[in-house]
Amino acid sequence: MSEYDLIDIDTMLSHAGDFERYQFILMFLFSVINVLSAFHYFGQTFISVVPGHKCKLSNKEDSQYIVAAQCSNTIFQNDTYYELPCTQGWTYNNSYGYTSIVEELNWVCDDSWKSAIGQSVFFIGSVVGSILFGILADSIGRLHVLEILLQYYHRIFIAGCATDANFVMMYIIVMEYMRPSMRTFGLNLCIGIFYCLACMVIPWMAVLLQNWQLLLVVISVPHLGILTFYFFVSESAQWLISKGRIEDAIRCFIWIARVNKKVINDESFEALRRYCSQYVMVIKKQESFLSLLKTPKLRRKILILIFKSMIMTLCYDAISRNVNGLGYSPFLVFTATSSTILPACLLILTFQDRIGRKALASGSLLLSGLFTACSGIVQVFIKTPDPTVIVTLAIIARLGINVAYNSGAQYAVELIPTVVRGRGVSVIHVSGYAASFFSPQILYLANIWKPSTEVILGILLVLGACACLFLPETLNRTLPVTLQDGENFGEDE
Repeated sequence: MSEYDLIDIDTMLSHAGDFERYQFILMFLFSVINVLSAFHYFGQTFISVVPGHKCKLSNKEDSQYIVAAQCSNTIFQNDTYYELPCTQGWTYNNSYGYTSIVEELNWVCDDSWKSAIGQSVFFIGSVVGSILFGILADSIGRLHVLEILLQYYHRIFIAGCATDANFVMMYIIVMEYMRPSMRTFGLNLCIGIFYCLACMVIPWMAVLLQNWQLLLVVISVPHLGILTFYFFVSESAQWLISKGRIEDAIRCFIWIARVNKKVINDESFEALRRYCSQYVMVIKKQESFLSLLKTPKLRRKILILIFKSMIMTLCYDAISRNVNGLGYSPFLVFTATSSTILPACLLILTFQDRIGRKALASGSLLLSGLFTACSGIVQVFIKTPDPTVIVTLAIIARLGINVAYNSGAQYAVELIPTVVRGRGVSVIHVSGYAASFFSPQILYLANIWKPSTEVILGILLVLGACACLFLPETLNRTLPVTLQDGENFGEDE
């Protein structure tokens, strides 16, 4: 471990009893954030879910017969078939009686692009929010940003700003207050159980409420409860130290120790003061993110990480939301595919420290890519494929992308040198969310050629799997601290 890693802060946490009450408080609150984030993020899917629909039949006395399709009527007249656009509106076969905004506003056929644009606006908000609140988090603190985000859950763009940043701020606080040996287990446990359950529940919440407007209220209002987090969560001690506010950081440790019914001796505080003085000097000498791109080998690694993040985040969102037109109710499909989140986290816990980051990242992306592409190939060569086959392929594809997505953040953290780690991870994360803007557009292409979504996503995932092979392994390696360390890291593989 590097001399610049937070050894003394981890020791202080140990003195404060970090494996006791406060750790469980953080894990509980992070679990709540997982539930609320899943509700709000994937609630957008069911607000704009596309119900089964077909044209209302028009009464043309001179037509021998009329057949209604989704976006046109086929008539037989004068020994010739004619395709006529819908003029009388649509008849909807909405699952379980739920009314989405698509049905209410008739966003189908020629107007189906409106729903896709709405989804993309959400991701524009996510990018803006990640950048804006990331800067605020480094300026005014993690906890204050978490509270500010509560004001941003009313409109779709601003909701996009808040949803991702809200989750990330709490993720950072948990990361910074948990010992390294517990981070993989604790974070994956919370995500695996609570995010999984929330994703499986959200479709049936929509069914229970029967209306997209009520659903929007229910998934947004509970975020007001995060106001109470201020009374249970301490500000990030690591952030306080990086700003030179050492005494404020010490007060945080005293408060944590009090929660855990521990007492920290004065010698430990003096040791922390000495460490912090040295650490703050290191922080002041940090390079900018652009320094990562100045040398060829490190630049190659960073660009691969950005490319991988863009593919991984884009495909994660598209595969998760691809629930329409698969032959089963979108509510059932989403529930079935969401059930893979917990197994994915268990696979990460089981294999990440055995086979390594590279093998897990590349293998999971390849698995997801192959099964997604297979789904597209089946739809190309079989006019009416068995829905069970398509859904089964979708479930395996989502399992693979869940593994890649949930393990991807840790891989990036370990590869980027310590001196620019925070800013490097932020840029990679934002790049991924920027790519998600195209997720609704890729899903929309299914209206033009049905297998196009699966074919495109399959190709992208295979490319991502290949790109991972050019990254160095970080398992059981001394991680890079300086830019020169990053330049040389993994070059002997």
